[in-house]
Parts: sequence; structure tokens; C-alpha cells
Amino acid sequence: MKILGTGLSGLVGSRVTALLSPDFTFENLSLETGVDITDLKSISVRFEQSDAPWVFHMAAYTDVQGAEKDHDTAWKVNVLATENIANNCRKLGKKLLYIDTDYAFDGKKEFYMEDDAPNPLGWYAKTKTEGAKRVLALGGLGLVIRISNPYRANPVGKKDFVHKMMERLESGQSVTGASDQLFVPTFIDDIAEALKVLIKTNASGIYHVVCAPALSPYEAGLVIADIFGYDKNLVQKGTFAQMFAGRAPIPQYAALKNDKITSLGIHMHSFAEGLEEVKKQEV
Repeated sequence: MKILGTGLSGLVGSRVTALLSPDFTFENLSLETGVDITDLKSISVRFEQSDAPWVFHMAAYTDVQGAEKDHDTAWKVNVLATENIANNCRKLGKKLLYIDTDYAFDGKKEFYMEDDAPNPLGWYAKTKTEGAKRVLALGGLGLVIRISNPYRANPVGKKDFVHKMMERLESGQSVTGASDQLFVPTFIDDIAEALKVLIKTNASGIYHVVCAPALSPYEAGLVIADIFGYDKNLVQKGTFAQMFAGRAPIPQYAALKNDKITSLGIHMHSFAEGLEEVKKQEV
């Protein structure tokens, strides 16, 4: 099957395409291939030229801090470009996959299901939520998956949070993680497996493609140190208030539930299980 995609050369997209090939063939529309997704007319032309039944829209403005200062660019990339892509999918009958974020929620609840109403805090999160709305408005043609802090073996482009921590621990530097925060890091290989099943079942709507159980960044640091053999004493305990003071607001408790995706028979690795896979792949 042919897939038309944006941002397929990024951290998530490059791994997903590697794992789904050769069952799927991909055409990547991104800056790396000379395509600006905010050029609405050229995107429309490329969509009309493609007979791919699915579109993977993975390109996004992801600078959480930068979005607070540059509202226009974040809106242009995450909302207007997504709206244009969605309109082209509606016109041509293509299915559209969109990557959303756990930042869709305000972090005030114990946990979040797919049908919980979003309440994004920062501008990045607000633009991503607006993009998701436009995809969901496609009805049966729209598929939104929410992920959180994606990580993988041998990351390309910018390092994921796991490898940033590993780099510091490897050099004997300390890392600090909030002990009163919850998140659900996503092993990118699981995203590829989930997409394979979601495409096969012609799925639409929202799915949380994240790990379980939720854990704190401090606990994540300890797990990284344990699995990769670093000194656990280098992992320091911080508080959410201290670590995010003066920064863009994000949810303190982003414990997304993944029951819906696992009900399809997909095994979402726990954080420790995902790290074990990373360790095997990086040998």
C-alpha cells in the first residue's frame, strides 16, 4: 500500500517507515524533500498527483517553548497546514493519520481516556489540539493517535529524552527528574505496530498509543540508570514546580490510558520493557 506522508524523516517518522517497509511504500513531503507543508497550493497539487489511500501527517512545529513566543508560526504549521491537508483528504477520499500529544490535557485528573475533553495549557498544545479537531472533523477518514515523549534506539535528528539522560549519565553528570509528575513515554516501535493494525482495521477516531503504567520523570531516570548500568546516585529528585517555573505550561499528570489500543491485541511496552528493547537494538 502507498502512503503519502509529511515529516517522515523525523524521529518518529523515520523509524515508523523503516519498520513498515516493504509492506508499505512511502512518499515523504517535507522540507528534507523540498516540500513546505505550509505552501497550501503545492501540497494540494502533490495530493492530487498521488493515488495513496492513506496520508501520515507527522510534520509539526514541536518547539514547546518557542511556540509561546512565535504564535504565528506554530499556528501556521500545526493548524493551517493541517486544515489544508484535511481538506485535501476530504476532497480526494484519502484517510488521514495525525499525531497528537498528551499535552492536549491540563493534567488535573488522575488519568485520561480518549473521550475526555481536551484542555491544552500552552500555545504548542493548543495548536496541536486545533489540528486534531480538523482531522476528527473528517469522520471516518480521520485518525488521531496521541503519543508522549517518544523514544527509540539510535535516534535520528534531535535526541529523545532517554538518550539525553543517557548522555549525561554516561559522562558522570547528574540528571534531575520531577518525582511529582506523571507521563507515559512511548516506544516508537510500538507506534509502528499500532499503525499497522489501525490501517488494517480501517480505524478512525482517537487512540492513545502510549506505555503503561504511567511513571514520574524521576522514576524514568532511575530505570534508565538501572538498565544501562549507570550510577543511580546521579539521578536527582526534583519537583514539578521547580523544574517548570517560568516555562511554557504543561500537564503535571498526563497519565493517558491505553486500554483502547491494547484491546486490539497490540502490546504496548512498559517503559522498562521499551528500554530493554532499545538496549538490544543498540548493541
